[in-house]
Amino acid sequence: MKRNMVRWLADMRAAKVKKALPILSFPCVQLMNISVKDLISSSDNQARGMKLVADRCPAAAAVSLMDLSVEAECFGSTIRFSDFEVPTVIGGIVSDKEGAEALKVPQIGAGRTGIYIEAIEKAAQSIADRPTLAGVIGPFSLAGRLCDVSQAMIYCYDEPDMIHTLMGKATDFLIDYIEAFNQAGANGVLIAEPLTGLLSPDLAKEFSEPYVRKIARAVKDESFIAVYHNCGGATIKMIDSILATEASAFHFGNAISMAEMMPRIPADVIAMGNVEPAGRFRNGTPESVKAETKRIMSECREYPNFVISSGCDIPPMSPWENIDAFFAAVNEFYEG
Repeated sequence: MKRNMVRWLADMRAAKVKKALPILSFPCVQLMNISVKDLISSSDNQARGMKLVADRCPAAAAVSLMDLSVEAECFGSTIRFSDFEVPTVIGGIVSDKEGAEALKVPQIGAGRTGIYIEAIEKAAQSIADRPTLAGVIGPFSLAGRLCDVSQAMIYCYDEPDMIHTLMGKATDFLIDYIEAFNQAGANGVLIAEPLTGLLSPDLAKEFSEPYVRKIARAVKDESFIAVYHNCGGATIKMIDSILATEASAFHFGNAISMAEMMPRIPADVIAMGNVEPAGRFRNGTPESVKAETKRIMSECREYPNFVISSGCDIPPMSPWENIDAFFAAVNEFYEG
């Protein structure tokens, strides 16, 4: 269902009691008693999983899978699949400028992109009480997977032309992919750019900022927002570059302190974060999740533009007792 998302963000800022917005989708496999493989290969499973999560959790929006292998797979990358973990990209497929120039930009619908678009269309039809956000990888994070994540930063110095060529193709593909989500009924997109978190501020400004800005300008409007995610530890140092992407809202990982980040965020811009996904949601206890959630909310309570969230995608096998404890902590914080 289409809605005014600019107003939705403004209403969120103005609300004294704010709903949490964790990146929560993969743990639906436990509710459905299926594997991660089953989830990523079926639009029906994905849509049903998002609906089950929405029915159980009072989140501000329904968020689709943060599967950062989908786009690279379309370009030809090899993917490692697992029954209980999120898919990952193995190695790279481009190592020089000639290879980058020869790389073909895939059609939207190739690989699993068609499944993910269909899933959003079905989820948007079944979840009417909140916005539905699609998820895509960011342009530098995609380019890095195409040339091997372990080498991406080195290539920025040694093969900058290759990286810019990959970035251009990744950006063109992502704009079309996001537009397909928009047409399918999504109310916005979460652009996950975690690999940028490994760069210096200068490299991030050159190799990520202009391309994310191009995407944001191309896709966002009154009814569709672009949320930028970066879970790197250098995000505070590169915040000027991050804000220059012109995303609609920002989401940060637990490698940084939200209390230190919030003074750097304009008062009219939403920033979200950042309960640790692995250490708390996956491997913590309900008590430790509650304590961490309340600590972060307490430290950021003076900022009306702060929204509590997970630091990144909540792992598939995170105990639901911990996830429920997160939402309970949010309620207890406001009731207190």
